[in-house]
Amino acid sequence: MNEKNPKGSRLAFIDWTRGLAAVIMIQGHTFDSFTATGLRRDGPFMLSQFLGGMPPAIFLFLTGITFSFLMDSQERQESSGWRRLIAALKRSRYLFMLAFLFRLQLYVTGFPTSPASELLRVDILNCMGLAMLLFAPMAVFTTRERIRLCTIIGLVICFLAPVISMIDPVGIPSLAKAYFFPNFNSFGFFPWAAFLAFGMAAGSVIRITKHEDMPRLMMWMLGIGLGLVMVARYASDLPFSIFPKTDFWLNSPALGLIKLGVVLSALAVAYLWVNAGLETQKWSVFRQLGTTSLLVYWVHIELVYGRWLGVFKESLSVGQVLLITTFILALMVGLSVLQTRYRELGWVFKPAPLPEPSRSSGD
Repeated sequence: MNEKNPKGSRLAFIDWTRGLAAVIMIQGHTFDSFTATGLRRDGPFMLSQFLGGMPPAIFLFLTGITFSFLMDSQERQESSGWRRLIAALKRSRYLFMLAFLFRLQLYVTGFPTSPASELLRVDILNCMGLAMLLFAPMAVFTTRERIRLCTIIGLVICFLAPVISMIDPVGIPSLAKAYFFPNFNSFGFFPWAAFLAFGMAAGSVIRITKHEDMPRLMMWMLGIGLGLVMVARYASDLPFSIFPKTDFWLNSPALGLIKLGVVLSALAVAYLWVNAGLETQKWSVFRQLGTTSLLVYWVHIELVYGRWLGVFKESLSVGQVLLITTFILALMVGLSVLQTRYRELGWVFKPAPLPEPSRSSGD
């Protein structure tokens, strides 16, 4: 990958999409934390939270893409099935370690008011770690086989989410419920892990697509994405359902497919924006944030929900929230640039880079 000109990489659009998700995430969390109680039923807050429901799906999807890249790279190196599985399990372990370190840091900085239960809260990093752990066996299959298998797994998870919700939770440990059951307060495997599976399928398609065929692939992705949004939206309005009970905003397969359609469309638009000459600048806020999204996620959560700005919690007008959102975004961009500038010196945490597709036949 050309570090001096990341725009020239065929994978720069993935960073761009991740950075877009980071911006939407920051504004959603800022509005959630600082908007005055009496303004939470008004349009600006509702719009903010509606948009804020997309970043988790985008992050999981893009993590699935990079997870499939890892598996494909191992396959191209002709590693044994066991070595490929171990490599995938190590990536899952890495995410789990980060998830628990993140919860521990929030607990320590919030002590003594933070409850001990926060240490076991299932956040998006926990969901990523669990999904990658359970999907690691996909590493033993070929890249082409993963396209079909991961698509099926994603659909199964989507359509099982309302079924899981109907299971009587009595006698099930609370931690197991948090990790697997649909819940507004945690990122359960059902339905969120579906986006990681869909991302693995999409990443596998990208890996077997020749460079010159990428624009055509992205046009197909855009068309499929928009089609999914329209079809799933129509299905959600039907007066009947195959499920006895569903909650559209919690476990509806229709909502999952709508989000998938939006993610596919956003990824295709990002590719066209970065690679079709629409982005004229060498430097982009979205791409910058996308290359350091883990650091941005970690720090902004502490700022927004920690005690640093506690005096403003649930007390600001819409204009004031927009002002503080701008301040936090600027701060995160500055922090991201610092990490990028000093990364080679080893002063700042460096996440694993995206593997660049090889130029061999079939790519």
